[in-house]
Amino acid sequence: MFSKILIANRGEIAVKIIETCKEMGIKTVAIYSEADADSLHIKLADESYCVGPANMQDSYFNMNAILTIALATKSEAIHPGYGMLSENYEFAAKCEENNICFIGPKSSVLKKMCNKIEIKKFMKNCGIPVIPGNCVGNDIDKVKAEAQKIGYPVIIKTQNGGGGRGIKIVYEEENLEKAVNEA
Repeated sequence: MFSKILIANRGEIAVKIIETCKEMGIKTVAIYSEADADSLHIKLADESYCVGPANMQDSYFNMNAILTIALATKSEAIHPGYGMLSENYEFAAKCEENNICFIGPKSSVLKKMCNKIEIKKFMKNCGIPVIPGNCVGNDIDKVKAEAQKIGYPVIIKTQNGGGGRGIKIVYEEENLEKAVNEA
């Protein structure tokens, strides 16, 4: 059990984590950007610190600033919520390097999950069912052959994309090459 957790997220996600921590008797540290200075999550937390300007890249995605706050507040763990840094293996590794528990998968697992080709192979080797189709890269001839084997419509997805970015649904072969290039 932890005595203090930093929540590396904002809004409703952070509020739910803070409420759960309070029920468990765990102290909370909230971070916020300048744009979120009046947000509910920072009012509910035991401590709160500005992590940077409104731009999310300079605040909620600023790994070094978040780790500095975690270390300064003697937080034992960081809860990333979901989205933001929750699937970032580099952030998880930085937490591990600083002896702060990353509440989520280990960095080595997150790193495998970044590459859809590798994670699909890994899951198949573990006997976990996966959706039909293969990760064939962007060789258009291989993509066409796989699409013909599966049948249309097919979904084209980048191997390293996330959050739905890069998904293209293709209903006919004549649109396949364009979708692969766009994805």
